[in-house]
Amino acid sequence: MIRLILAVAAGGIAGTLLRFAVASWVTAHLPKYFPVATLTVNLVGCMLIGYLYGLFLGRPELPVEIRSGLLLGFLGALTTFSSFSLDTLRLLEHGELPIALGYVAISVVGGLLATWAGLSLTKL
Repeated sequence: MIRLILAVAAGGIAGTLLRFAVASWVTAHLPKYFPVATLTVNLVGCMLIGYLYGLFLGRPELPVEIRSGLLLGFLGALTTFSSFSLDTLRLLEHGELPIALGYVAISVVGGLLATWAGLSLTKL
């Protein structure tokens, strides 16, 4: 059990650091009026979870520590639907209803499509 906990923790550290790096880069290089950093990590994370899930379906011999470390730890820390919710509420608080609705639509539909795309990559 301790190996599983350590695997999830290590994955979480890596996911958190990658999320921080992406957010820092996006904030420094792209316009600030739309939450691009959160959208980026959520869509990439959705694609990765679909891809890894598809890979793991065909490889039950992979240790649970690897699967949990990547899916729960790394991707759980990388993707940020709590930040997504806060970003959406902040847009609404600032009277940006069309941008907030667009952000929600792109995040949900894009996330589903990215997850499907990642899963599809495993079937090539």
